[in-house]
Amino acid sequence: MVALKILITGGAGFIGKHLTAHLRQSGHWVRWLDTLDPQIHGPEAAKQADYSQKVDEMILGDVCIRENWKRALQDIDAVIHLAAQTGTGQSMYRVGYYTEVNVGGTALLWDILVNEPTKVKKVVVASSRSIYGEGAYACRGMCGSVVPEPRTKNQLARGQWELACPCCGQAAVALATPETSTPKPASLYACTKLAQEQISLTMGKTLDISTVVLRFQNVFGPGQSLRNPYTGIISIFSNQMRQNLPINIYEDGQETRDFVFVDDVANACTQALTLDCNTAIFNVGSGKPICVLDLAHTLKQLWGSSSTISITGDYRVGDIRHNWADISRLRSVWSNWPVTDFYTGLEKFVEWARQQAIFEDQSEIATVELKRRNL
Repeated sequence: MVALKILITGGAGFIGKHLTAHLRQSGHWVRWLDTLDPQIHGPEAAKQADYSQKVDEMILGDVCIRENWKRALQDIDAVIHLAAQTGTGQSMYRVGYYTEVNVGGTALLWDILVNEPTKVKKVVVASSRSIYGEGAYACRGMCGSVVPEPRTKNQLARGQWELACPCCGQAAVALATPETSTPKPASLYACTKLAQEQISLTMGKTLDISTVVLRFQNVFGPGQSLRNPYTGIISIFSNQMRQNLPINIYEDGQETRDFVFVDDVANACTQALTLDCNTAIFNVGSGKPICVLDLAHTLKQLWGSSSTISITGDYRVGDIRHNWADISRLRSVWSNWPVTDFYTGLEKFVEWARQQAIFEDQSEIATVELKRRNL
């Protein structure tokens, strides 16, 4: 592959750092545009922004500021757009901010690409499995494949966790969700990610800029933020278990997620740069559902923690019940795409996390914020 000059927005983040290592090992030149959000990086990060050993160039800037984008795009061949505000729960009461950063920041990128001269020929957009909402299901009756509506607050308050067929009302069983599944966002965060996709695919096709959307499942691994109480169930549980704090399992603990190791995601982003296409969409996950309660017990064992694990029936509006990726499209293009074993990935994460600082658990603060807003 020809060496490229690549811009990674949000490059100083969890995925961005791993991706940068992949790209530089392949001979590419990498620039970051990152605001160093204190919620993720800590309150002093912007004052200590020396990344000279990790990246070719670091621009401390905001994707919501046009001049920052213009500077970052100079002489760039490809953009990998990772920068976004994340967190399902927080998005439901920081509506304007999430929309400004995720949708507005993406719109600014394409506004510059259409109105000003650049060298950009490839854009890779980090999207999310959240755009599917509850994802793909099969009706236990006669309706076949269906996409249930997001669960309402009344359903969650009644402890009605599982989904029903939207056509006949009978019980439905979760399936691996393919890229063709109808999007039904259940949170403001998911709405913004879907908008990012649609803006990018529309403009990429119009401008003949090859555009690839990658819908990430729950990414985990060494380097993820241990201080952010709104995202990353593995890091939140781990921070609590290191302090032997009680673990609150939402709903009935049987909800499932698809956890994908960060190096697999970095590999998918790198491979996307080589794809010869106008536009394309791929799920990026392990293709396997993991029960949240099982995750908690496995982490407790790895940490050797004395934390109590309680199923409380708490819930968050906008959370989904089950979702895991159908990765057959990904493997049809990259047949040798590897999937890191989940337990192996957890071992690597815990080994890294043991060497990191222990942060005050702020998950209860996040919970209080949601309850105060009736979410």
